[in-house]
Amino acid sequence: MSFKASVRHFQTLVASFHPVIVIDTVEEERVQGLISAACIDMQMAVFEWSVAQGLMRFAQRSLRESPDSPDNRWQNEYAPPGAKRGQALPKTTAPLDMLRHIQEMSFKAIFWLKDFAEHLQDPVVARQFREVSEQFSHNSSTLVLSGSGHALPPTIAQNAVYLDIKLPGPEELYKAISETVKTLKGQVTIDLSPDDVRALVSALQGMTLHQARKVVSYAVRHDSRLDASDVRWVLERKAQVIHEEGLLDYFPPETNLAELGGFEGLKRWLAYAKVGSTPQARQYNLPAPKGILIVGIQGCGKSLAAKTIARQWNLPLLKLDAGRLYDKYIGESDKNFRRAVTLAETMAPCILWIDEIEKSMGQTSSEADGGLSRRLFGYFLTWLQEKSQEIFVVATANDLSAIPPELLRKGRFDEIFFVDLPEADERHVILHIHLGRRQQGTDNFDLSELVIATEGFSGAEIEQAIITAHYRALYENRPADTTLLLEEIKRTVPLSITRREDIQQLRTMARERFVSAR
Repeated sequence: MSFKASVRHFQTLVASFHPVIVIDTVEEERVQGLISAACIDMQMAVFEWSVAQGLMRFAQRSLRESPDSPDNRWQNEYAPPGAKRGQALPKTTAPLDMLRHIQEMSFKAIFWLKDFAEHLQDPVVARQFREVSEQFSHNSSTLVLSGSGHALPPTIAQNAVYLDIKLPGPEELYKAISETVKTLKGQVTIDLSPDDVRALVSALQGMTLHQARKVVSYAVRHDSRLDASDVRWVLERKAQVIHEEGLLDYFPPETNLAELGGFEGLKRWLAYAKVGSTPQARQYNLPAPKGILIVGIQGCGKSLAAKTIARQWNLPLLKLDAGRLYDKYIGESDKNFRRAVTLAETMAPCILWIDEIEKSMGQTSSEADGGLSRRLFGYFLTWLQEKSQEIFVVATANDLSAIPPELLRKGRFDEIFFVDLPEADERHVILHIHLGRRQQGTDNFDLSELVIATEGFSGAEIEQAIITAHYRALYENRPADTTLLLEEIKRTVPLSITRREDIQQLRTMARERFVSAR
Protein backbone atom coordinates (compact mmCIF):
# COMPACT_ATOMS: atom_id res chain seq x y z
CA MET A 1 0.00 0.00 0.00
CA SER A 2 1.46 3.37 -1.06
CA PHE A 3 1.57 6.35 1.28
CA LYS A 4 -1.31 8.03 -0.58
CA ALA A 5 -3.36 4.84 -0.29
CA SER A 6 -2.55 4.73 3.45
CA VAL A 7 -3.87 8.28 3.81
CA ARG A 8 -7.14 7.34 2.08
CA HIS A 9 -7.43 4.20 4.21
CA PHE A 10 -6.88 6.22 7.38
CA GLN A 11 -9.56 8.72 6.36
CA THR A 12 -12.02 5.89 5.69
CA LEU A 13 -11.35 4.31 9.09
CA VAL A 14 -11.99 7.59 10.88
CA ALA A 15 -15.13 8.32 8.87
CA SER A 16 -16.50 4.84 9.61
CA PHE A 17 -16.39 5.36 13.41
CA HIS A 18 -13.30 3.30 14.25
CA PRO A 19 -12.34 4.64 17.70
CA VAL A 20 -8.82 3.15 17.97
CA ILE A 21 -6.26 2.91 15.14
CA VAL A 22 -2.96 1.17 15.96
CA ILE A 23 0.11 1.89 13.81
CA ASP A 24 2.98 -0.44 14.64
CA THR A 25 6.00 1.61 13.59
CA VAL A 26 8.91 3.54 15.07
CA GLU A 27 8.78 6.07 12.22
CA GLU A 28 6.90 8.83 14.04
CA GLU A 29 7.79 11.23 11.25
CA ARG A 30 5.69 9.21 8.81
CA VAL A 31 2.80 8.88 11.30
CA GLN A 32 2.90 12.64 11.64
CA GLY A 33 2.83 13.05 7.87
CA LEU A 34 -0.02 10.55 7.52
CA ILE A 35 -2.25 12.26 10.08
CA SER A 36 -1.41 15.71 8.76
CA ALA A 37 -2.23 14.76 5.16
CA ALA A 38 -5.43 12.98 6.16
CA CYS A 39 -6.78 15.81 8.30
CA ILE A 40 -6.28 18.55 5.70
CA ASP A 41 -9.38 17.26 3.87
CA MET A 42 -11.27 16.09 6.96
CA GLN A 43 -11.14 19.46 8.75
CA MET A 44 -10.57 17.81 12.14
CA ALA A 45 -8.60 19.07 15.11
CA VAL A 46 -5.45 17.10 15.89
CA PHE A 47 -3.82 16.52 19.27
CA GLU A 48 -0.49 14.86 20.02
CA TRP A 49 0.43 13.30 23.37
CA SER A 50 3.58 11.84 24.89
CA VAL A 51 4.37 11.10 28.50
CA ALA A 52 7.22 13.61 28.27
CA GLN A 53 5.32 16.55 26.74
CA GLY A 54 1.65 16.06 27.60
CA LEU A 55 -1.26 16.84 25.26
CA MET A 56 -0.78 19.51 22.59
CA ARG A 57 -3.14 20.81 19.93
CA PHE A 58 -2.00 21.58 16.42
CA ALA A 59 -3.71 23.86 13.92
CA GLN A 60 -4.00 22.22 10.52
CA ARG A 61 -3.00 24.23 7.47
CA SER A 62 -4.96 24.20 4.23
CA LEU A 63 -3.48 23.03 0.98
CA ARG A 64 -2.84 26.66 -0.03
CA GLU A 65 -1.03 27.68 3.12
CA SER A 66 2.73 27.77 3.19
CA PRO A 67 4.51 25.28 5.45
CA ASP A 68 6.19 28.33 7.01
CA SER A 69 2.89 30.02 7.86
CA PRO A 70 2.71 31.16 11.52
CA ASP A 71 -0.62 29.34 11.77
CA ASN A 72 1.05 26.06 10.88
CA ARG A 73 1.96 24.77 14.32
CA TRP A 74 2.52 21.18 13.20
CA GLN A 75 6.26 21.14 13.46
CA ASN A 76 8.68 18.46 12.41
CA GLU A 77 9.80 16.82 15.65
CA TYR A 78 13.17 16.18 14.06
CA ALA A 79 13.69 19.92 13.51
CA PRO A 80 16.70 21.56 15.23
CA PRO A 81 16.40 22.40 18.96
CA GLY A 82 14.48 25.61 19.52
CA ALA A 83 12.08 25.11 16.61
CA LYS A 84 8.56 26.28 17.39
CA ARG A 85 6.32 23.66 19.00
CA GLY A 86 2.80 23.71 20.36
CA GLN A 87 1.98 24.51 23.98
CA ALA A 88 0.99 21.52 26.13
CA LEU A 89 -2.37 21.63 27.88
CA PRO A 90 -1.99 21.79 31.67
CA LYS A 91 -2.22 18.61 33.75
CA THR A 92 -2.24 16.22 30.79
CA THR A 93 1.14 14.53 31.18
CA ALA A 94 -0.12 11.54 33.20
CA PRO A 95 -1.97 9.00 31.00
CA LEU A 96 -5.03 8.89 33.26
CA ASP A 97 -5.34 12.69 33.46
CA MET A 98 -4.98 12.98 29.69
CA LEU A 99 -7.72 10.41 29.02
CA ARG A 100 -10.11 12.13 31.42
CA HIS A 101 -9.36 15.46 29.77
CA ILE A 102 -10.16 14.32 26.24
CA GLN A 103 -13.29 12.49 27.44
CA GLU A 104 -14.70 15.86 28.48
CA MET A 105 -14.10 17.47 25.07
CA SER A 106 -17.26 18.23 23.12
CA PHE A 107 -15.87 18.20 19.54
CA LYS A 108 -14.49 15.47 17.33
CA ALA A 109 -10.71 15.22 16.91
CA ILE A 110 -7.76 12.94 16.21
CA PHE A 111 -5.66 12.11 19.29
CA TRP A 112 -2.21 10.73 18.49
CA LEU A 113 -0.81 8.90 21.55
CA LYS A 114 2.86 7.95 21.31
CA ASP A 115 4.13 4.74 22.93
CA PHE A 116 0.88 4.42 24.84
CA ALA A 117 0.42 0.63 24.78
CA GLU A 118 2.68 0.05 27.79
CA HIS A 119 0.51 2.33 29.96
CA LEU A 120 -2.46 0.04 29.35
CA GLN A 121 -0.90 -2.46 31.75
CA ASP A 122 -2.36 -0.26 34.50
CA PRO A 123 -5.95 -1.53 34.99
CA VAL A 124 -7.28 1.96 35.85
CA VAL A 125 -5.73 3.48 32.70
CA ALA A 126 -6.99 0.54 30.63
CA ARG A 127 -10.54 1.00 31.97
CA GLN A 128 -10.50 4.75 31.29
CA PHE A 129 -9.11 4.14 27.80
CA ARG A 130 -11.92 1.68 27.10
CA GLU A 131 -14.55 4.19 28.20
CA VAL A 132 -13.06 6.87 25.96
CA SER A 133 -12.93 4.51 22.98
CA GLU A 134 -16.55 3.48 23.52
CA GLN A 135 -17.54 7.16 23.54
CA PHE A 136 -15.50 7.85 20.38
CA SER A 137 -17.21 5.01 18.50
CA HIS A 138 -20.29 7.26 18.35
CA ASN A 139 -18.83 10.66 17.50
CA SER A 140 -16.06 10.00 14.89
CA SER A 141 -13.20 10.98 17.20
CA THR A 142 -10.25 8.61 16.97
CA LEU A 143 -7.35 7.53 19.17
CA VAL A 144 -4.21 6.77 17.17
CA LEU A 145 -1.61 4.62 18.97
CA SER A 146 1.90 4.51 17.52
CA GLY A 147 4.99 2.66 18.67
CA SER A 148 6.54 -0.77 18.37
CA GLY A 149 5.42 -4.14 19.73
CA HIS A 150 1.85 -3.30 20.72
CA ALA A 151 0.21 -5.84 23.02
CA LEU A 152 -3.26 -4.51 23.79
CA PRO A 153 -5.47 -6.03 26.50
CA PRO A 154 -8.22 -8.21 24.95
CA THR A 155 -10.99 -5.87 26.13
CA ILE A 156 -9.35 -3.00 24.21
CA ALA A 157 -8.11 -4.96 21.21
CA GLN A 158 -11.68 -5.72 20.14
CA ASN A 159 -12.25 -2.00 19.42
CA ALA A 160 -8.89 -1.50 17.68
CA VAL A 161 -7.95 -1.75 14.02
CA TYR A 162 -4.36 -2.01 12.80
CA LEU A 163 -3.08 0.23 10.02
CA ASP A 164 0.08 -1.03 8.37
CA ILE A 165 2.46 1.65 7.06
CA LYS A 166 4.87 0.04 4.66
CA LEU A 167 8.46 1.16 4.43
CA PRO A 168 8.84 4.24 2.21
CA GLY A 169 8.42 3.72 -1.52
CA PRO A 170 10.35 5.31 -4.41
CA GLU A 171 8.43 8.63 -4.30
CA GLU A 172 9.08 9.21 -0.60
CA LEU A 173 12.72 8.18 -0.93
CA TYR A 174 13.25 10.52 -3.87
CA LYS A 175 11.76 13.34 -1.79
CA ALA A 176 14.05 12.46 1.13
CA ILE A 177 17.10 12.60 -1.18
CA SER A 178 15.98 15.97 -2.55
CA GLU A 179 15.42 17.41 0.92
CA THR A 180 18.81 16.20 2.13
CA VAL A 181 20.59 17.68 -0.89
CA LYS A 182 18.73 21.00 -0.47
CA THR A 183 20.04 21.41 3.07
CA LEU A 184 23.58 21.11 1.68
CA LYS A 185 23.03 23.32 -1.36
CA GLY A 186 26.20 25.13 -2.37
CA GLN A 187 28.39 22.84 -0.26
CA VAL A 188 28.42 19.75 -2.47
CA THR A 189 28.69 18.75 -6.13
CA ILE A 190 25.78 16.75 -7.55
CA ASP A 191 26.65 14.58 -10.54
CA LEU A 192 23.74 12.20 -11.08
CA SER A 193 22.09 11.20 -14.34
CA PRO A 194 18.41 10.13 -14.32
CA ASP A 195 19.58 6.50 -14.32
CA ASP A 196 21.89 7.21 -11.37
CA VAL A 197 18.99 8.74 -9.43
CA ARG A 198 16.84 5.67 -10.07
CA ALA A 199 19.71 3.42 -8.96
CA LEU A 200 20.17 5.48 -5.78
CA VAL A 201 16.45 5.33 -4.96
CA SER A 202 16.45 1.57 -5.59
CA ALA A 203 19.48 1.18 -3.32
CA LEU A 204 17.64 2.98 -0.51
CA GLN A 205 14.51 0.82 -0.69
CA GLY A 206 14.11 -1.22 2.48
CA MET A 207 15.27 1.62 4.75
CA THR A 208 13.22 3.99 6.88
CA LEU A 209 13.19 7.66 5.89
CA HIS A 210 15.42 8.47 8.85
CA GLN A 211 17.94 5.81 7.80
CA ALA A 212 17.81 6.93 4.17
CA ARG A 213 18.53 10.56 5.09
CA LYS A 214 21.47 9.59 7.28
CA VAL A 215 22.97 7.36 4.61
CA VAL A 216 22.61 9.98 1.85
CA SER A 217 23.94 12.71 4.14
CA TYR A 218 27.01 10.63 4.96
CA ALA A 219 27.57 9.75 1.30
CA VAL A 220 27.49 13.45 0.45
CA ARG A 221 29.59 14.75 3.32
CA HIS A 222 32.46 12.28 3.23
CA ASP A 223 33.73 13.66 -0.12
CA SER A 224 31.41 16.67 -0.79
CA ARG A 225 29.98 14.85 -3.82
CA LEU A 226 26.94 12.81 -4.69
CA ASP A 227 27.48 10.70 -7.79
CA ALA A 228 27.08 7.19 -9.17
CA SER A 229 29.95 5.85 -7.04
CA ASP A 230 27.89 6.46 -3.91
CA VAL A 231 25.29 3.87 -4.95
CA ARG A 232 27.65 1.02 -4.08
CA TRP A 233 28.38 2.52 -0.66
CA VAL A 234 24.65 2.91 0.01
CA LEU A 235 24.12 -0.76 -0.87
CA GLU A 236 26.82 -1.80 1.58
CA ARG A 237 25.25 0.31 4.30
CA LYS A 238 21.82 -1.11 3.53
CA ALA A 239 23.15 -4.65 3.92
CA GLN A 240 24.43 -3.66 7.36
CA VAL A 241 21.13 -1.97 8.34
CA ILE A 242 19.04 -4.98 7.29
CA HIS A 243 21.38 -7.33 9.12
CA GLU A 244 21.04 -5.20 12.26
CA GLU A 245 17.26 -5.68 12.07
CA GLY A 246 18.03 -9.32 12.88
CA LEU A 247 15.56 -11.04 10.52
CA LEU A 248 17.11 -10.98 7.06
CA ASP A 249 20.53 -10.95 5.44
CA TYR A 250 20.94 -8.85 2.30
CA PHE A 251 23.17 -9.65 -0.67
CA PRO A 252 23.29 -6.89 -3.32
CA PRO A 253 23.56 -8.18 -6.90
CA GLU A 254 26.77 -6.17 -7.33
CA THR A 255 28.57 -8.18 -4.64
CA ASN A 256 27.08 -11.59 -5.48
CA LEU A 257 29.85 -13.68 -7.07
CA ALA A 258 28.15 -17.07 -6.77
CA GLU A 259 29.02 -19.60 -9.44
CA LEU A 260 27.25 -22.93 -9.82
CA GLY A 261 28.74 -26.05 -11.38
CA GLY A 262 26.25 -28.34 -13.15
CA PHE A 263 22.51 -27.94 -12.46
CA GLU A 264 21.80 -27.65 -16.17
CA GLY A 265 18.14 -28.68 -15.75
CA LEU A 266 17.58 -25.99 -13.12
CA LYS A 267 19.36 -23.35 -15.20
CA ARG A 268 17.25 -24.23 -18.23
CA TRP A 269 14.01 -23.94 -16.20
CA LEU A 270 15.12 -20.59 -14.75
CA ALA A 271 15.71 -19.23 -18.25
CA TYR A 272 12.10 -20.11 -19.12
CA ALA A 273 10.76 -18.74 -15.81
CA LYS A 274 12.47 -15.36 -16.21
CA VAL A 275 10.27 -14.70 -19.23
CA GLY A 276 7.26 -14.85 -16.87
CA SER A 277 8.11 -11.41 -15.49
CA THR A 278 8.10 -9.67 -18.88
CA PRO A 279 5.31 -7.50 -20.37
CA GLN A 280 4.87 -10.10 -23.11
CA ALA A 281 3.92 -12.70 -20.50
CA ARG A 282 1.34 -10.35 -19.01
CA GLN A 283 -0.27 -9.97 -22.44
CA TYR A 284 -1.09 -13.68 -22.26
CA ASN A 285 -2.30 -13.37 -18.63
CA LEU A 286 0.66 -15.46 -17.45
CA PRO A 287 1.49 -14.99 -13.76
CA ALA A 288 4.99 -14.08 -12.66
CA PRO A 289 6.88 -17.12 -11.26
CA LYS A 290 6.30 -17.63 -7.51
CA GLY A 291 9.32 -19.69 -6.57
CA ILE A 292 10.92 -23.10 -6.31
CA LEU A 293 11.71 -25.63 -3.60
CA ILE A 294 15.12 -27.31 -3.76
CA VAL A 295 15.54 -30.52 -1.77
CA GLY A 296 18.52 -32.81 -1.65
CA ILE A 297 21.70 -33.96 -0.02
CA GLN A 298 23.60 -31.57 2.23
CA GLY A 299 26.51 -29.74 0.67
CA CYS A 300 25.41 -30.27 -2.92
CA GLY A 301 24.70 -26.67 -3.85
CA LYS A 302 21.16 -25.84 -2.73
CA SER A 303 22.21 -22.62 -1.02
CA LEU A 304 24.59 -21.78 -3.83
CA ALA A 305 21.71 -22.19 -6.28
CA ALA A 306 19.74 -19.43 -4.49
CA LYS A 307 22.71 -17.06 -4.79
CA THR A 308 23.27 -18.01 -8.43
CA ILE A 309 19.63 -17.29 -9.34
CA ALA A 310 19.92 -13.81 -7.82
CA ARG A 311 23.15 -13.20 -9.72
CA GLN A 312 21.82 -14.40 -13.08
CA TRP A 313 18.61 -12.40 -12.74
CA ASN A 314 20.52 -9.37 -11.37
CA LEU A 315 18.22 -9.07 -8.36
CA PRO A 316 18.93 -8.44 -4.66
CA LEU A 317 18.92 -11.56 -2.51
CA LEU A 318 17.28 -11.60 0.93
CA LYS A 319 18.01 -14.58 3.16
CA LEU A 320 15.47 -15.45 5.83
CA ASP A 321 17.13 -17.33 8.66
CA ALA A 322 14.23 -19.21 10.25
CA GLY A 323 15.95 -19.38 13.63
CA ARG A 324 15.79 -15.59 13.95
CA LEU A 325 11.99 -15.60 13.77
CA TYR A 326 11.46 -17.28 17.10
CA ASP A 327 10.87 -15.13 20.16
CA LYS A 328 10.08 -16.13 23.73
CA TYR A 329 7.09 -13.77 23.89
CA ILE A 330 3.72 -14.92 22.59
CA GLY A 331 2.85 -13.40 19.23
CA GLU A 332 6.30 -11.93 18.57
CA SER A 333 7.45 -14.78 16.30
CA ASP A 334 4.37 -14.35 14.10
CA LYS A 335 5.04 -10.62 13.98
CA ASN A 336 8.69 -11.19 13.07
CA PHE A 337 7.64 -13.27 10.08
CA ARG A 338 5.24 -10.58 8.89
CA ARG A 339 7.97 -7.95 9.31
CA ALA A 340 10.35 -10.06 7.24
CA VAL A 341 7.96 -10.53 4.32
CA THR A 342 6.94 -6.84 4.50
CA LEU A 343 10.59 -5.86 4.09
CA ALA A 344 10.88 -8.26 1.14
CA GLU A 345 7.77 -6.72 -0.43
CA THR A 346 9.28 -3.26 -0.06
CA MET A 347 12.41 -4.34 -1.94
CA ALA A 348 10.60 -6.16 -4.76
CA PRO A 349 11.60 -7.28 -7.31
CA CYS A 350 13.95 -9.52 -5.34
CA ILE A 351 14.80 -13.11 -4.43
CA LEU A 352 13.69 -14.35 -0.99
CA TRP A 353 15.78 -17.31 0.12
CA ILE A 354 14.35 -19.41 2.96
CA ASP A 355 17.10 -21.77 4.05
CA GLU A 356 16.18 -25.15 5.60
CA ILE A 357 12.48 -24.37 5.55
CA GLU A 358 11.62 -27.61 7.35
CA LYS A 359 13.25 -26.31 10.54
CA SER A 360 10.83 -23.37 10.87
CA MET A 361 7.71 -24.69 9.18
CA GLY A 362 8.16 -28.42 9.41
CA GLN A 363 5.92 -31.04 10.93
CA THR A 364 6.10 -30.82 14.71
CA SER A 365 3.65 -31.73 17.41
CA SER A 366 1.50 -28.80 18.53
CA GLU A 367 2.65 -29.39 22.10
CA ALA A 368 6.31 -28.94 21.21
CA ASP A 369 6.06 -25.24 20.35
CA GLY A 370 2.48 -24.29 21.11
CA GLY A 371 1.52 -24.65 17.45
CA LEU A 372 3.90 -21.87 16.39
CA SER A 373 5.43 -23.81 13.48
CA ARG A 374 1.97 -24.58 12.11
CA ARG A 375 0.92 -20.93 12.38
CA LEU A 376 4.05 -19.73 10.59
CA PHE A 377 3.48 -22.38 7.96
CA GLY A 378 -0.11 -21.19 7.49
CA TYR A 379 1.00 -17.55 7.14
CA PHE A 380 3.64 -18.55 4.63
CA LEU A 381 1.25 -20.59 2.46
CA THR A 382 -1.31 -17.78 2.40
CA TRP A 383 1.32 -15.19 1.56
CA LEU A 384 2.92 -17.38 -1.13
CA GLN A 385 -0.47 -17.97 -2.75
CA GLU A 386 -1.67 -14.36 -2.66
CA LYS A 387 1.45 -12.19 -2.97
CA SER A 388 1.25 -9.69 -5.80
CA GLN A 389 4.80 -8.31 -5.61
CA GLU A 390 7.54 -9.75 -7.80
CA ILE A 391 9.27 -11.80 -5.11
CA PHE A 392 10.75 -15.09 -6.29
CA VAL A 393 10.99 -17.50 -3.35
CA VAL A 394 13.80 -20.05 -3.22
CA ALA A 395 13.23 -22.48 -0.37
CA THR A 396 15.74 -25.21 0.47
CA ALA A 397 15.31 -28.35 2.56
CA ASN A 398 17.42 -31.32 3.66
CA ASP A 399 14.92 -33.50 5.52
CA LEU A 400 12.00 -34.53 3.33
CA SER A 401 10.24 -36.34 6.17
CA ALA A 402 9.83 -33.03 8.07
CA ILE A 403 8.28 -31.11 5.17
CA PRO A 404 4.48 -30.79 5.45
CA PRO A 405 2.71 -32.50 2.52
CA GLU A 406 0.79 -29.28 1.75
CA LEU A 407 4.09 -27.70 0.70
CA LEU A 408 4.88 -30.48 -1.76
CA ARG A 409 1.69 -30.46 -3.78
CA LYS A 410 1.75 -28.94 -7.26
CA GLY A 411 0.86 -25.27 -7.32
CA ARG A 412 2.51 -24.22 -4.07
CA PHE A 413 5.83 -23.76 -5.84
CA ASP A 414 6.33 -23.54 -9.59
CA GLU A 415 8.63 -26.54 -9.39
CA ILE A 416 10.39 -28.80 -6.89
CA PHE A 417 13.94 -29.80 -7.76
CA PHE A 418 16.05 -32.61 -6.34
CA VAL A 419 19.80 -32.10 -6.00
CA ASP A 420 21.89 -35.27 -5.99
CA LEU A 421 25.61 -35.83 -5.50
CA PRO A 422 27.55 -34.38 -8.45
CA GLU A 423 28.41 -36.68 -11.35
CA ALA A 424 31.82 -36.79 -13.06
CA ASP A 425 31.30 -33.86 -15.44
CA GLU A 426 29.86 -31.75 -12.62
CA ARG A 427 32.78 -32.58 -10.32
CA HIS A 428 35.14 -31.47 -13.10
CA VAL A 429 33.42 -28.05 -13.22
CA ILE A 430 33.40 -27.77 -9.41
CA LEU A 431 37.13 -28.53 -9.20
CA HIS A 432 37.86 -25.98 -11.90
CA ILE A 433 35.82 -23.28 -10.12
CA HIS A 434 37.39 -23.74 -6.69
CA LEU A 435 40.95 -24.08 -7.96
CA GLY A 436 40.43 -20.88 -9.96
CA ARG A 437 39.23 -19.05 -6.86
CA ARG A 438 42.51 -19.99 -5.11
CA GLN A 439 44.50 -18.42 -7.95
CA GLN A 440 45.43 -21.84 -9.28
CA GLY A 441 45.63 -22.82 -12.90
CA THR A 442 45.00 -26.41 -13.92
CA ASP A 443 48.58 -27.12 -15.09
CA ASN A 444 49.65 -28.51 -11.69
CA PHE A 445 46.56 -30.69 -11.34
CA ASP A 446 45.38 -33.82 -13.10
CA LEU A 447 41.64 -33.06 -13.10
CA SER A 448 40.75 -36.45 -14.55
CA GLU A 449 42.40 -38.23 -11.61
CA LEU A 450 40.81 -35.84 -9.12
CA VAL A 451 37.36 -36.37 -10.63
CA ILE A 452 37.72 -40.13 -10.13
CA ALA A 453 39.02 -39.68 -6.56
CA THR A 454 36.09 -37.45 -5.54
CA GLU A 455 33.35 -39.87 -6.59
CA GLY A 456 30.61 -39.76 -3.93
CA PHE A 457 31.76 -36.31 -2.71
CA SER A 458 29.45 -33.34 -2.43
CA GLY A 459 30.47 -29.93 -3.80
CA ALA A 460 31.09 -28.65 -0.26
CA GLU A 461 33.34 -31.62 0.53
CA ILE A 462 35.37 -31.02 -2.65
CA GLU A 463 35.78 -27.33 -1.78
CA GLN A 464 36.90 -28.14 1.76
CA ALA A 465 39.47 -30.66 0.53
CA ILE A 466 40.94 -27.99 -1.78
CA ILE A 467 41.05 -25.44 1.06
CA THR A 468 42.75 -27.88 3.45
CA ALA A 469 45.30 -28.88 0.79
CA HIS A 470 46.21 -25.23 0.27
CA TYR A 471 46.55 -24.66 4.02
CA ARG A 472 49.04 -27.52 4.09
CA ALA A 473 50.86 -26.22 1.00
CA LEU A 474 51.33 -22.82 2.64
CA TYR A 475 52.48 -24.43 5.89
CA GLU A 476 55.03 -26.65 4.11
CA ASN A 477 56.07 -23.80 1.76
CA ARG A 478 55.38 -25.87 -1.36
CA PRO A 479 53.06 -25.50 -4.35
CA ALA A 480 49.71 -27.24 -4.23
CA ASP A 481 49.51 -30.10 -6.70
CA THR A 482 47.56 -33.25 -7.53
CA THR A 483 49.47 -35.42 -5.03
CA LEU A 484 48.78 -33.08 -2.13
CA LEU A 485 45.11 -32.74 -3.03
CA LEU A 486 44.69 -36.51 -3.43
CA GLU A 487 46.10 -37.04 0.07
CA GLU A 488 43.49 -34.69 1.52
CA ILE A 489 40.70 -36.34 -0.46
CA LYS A 490 41.68 -39.77 0.90
CA ARG A 491 41.53 -38.41 4.46
CA THR A 492 37.95 -37.22 3.93
CA VAL A 493 35.05 -39.56 4.68
CA PRO A 494 32.10 -38.16 2.69
CA LEU A 495 28.45 -38.18 3.71
CA SER A 496 27.77 -40.74 1.00
CA ILE A 497 29.59 -43.23 3.25
CA THR A 498 28.80 -42.00 6.77
CA ARG A 499 25.09 -41.67 5.97
CA ARG A 500 24.79 -44.20 3.14
CA GLU A 501 21.37 -45.56 4.16
CA ASP A 502 19.78 -42.12 4.67
CA ILE A 503 21.06 -40.84 1.34
CA GLN A 504 19.85 -43.91 -0.52
CA GLN A 505 16.39 -43.54 1.02
CA LEU A 506 16.32 -39.85 0.08
CA ARG A 507 17.35 -40.63 -3.48
CA THR A 508 14.68 -43.28 -3.89
CA MET A 509 11.94 -40.98 -2.57
CA ALA A 510 13.04 -37.89 -4.51
CA ARG A 511 13.60 -39.52 -7.90
CA GLU A 512 9.99 -40.68 -7.95
CA ARG A 513 8.46 -37.33 -6.95
CA PHE A 514 10.64 -34.39 -7.99
CA VAL A 515 12.42 -32.96 -11.02
CA SER A 516 16.17 -33.48 -11.24
CA ALA A 517 18.26 -30.30 -11.13
CA ARG A 518 20.55 -31.87 -13.75
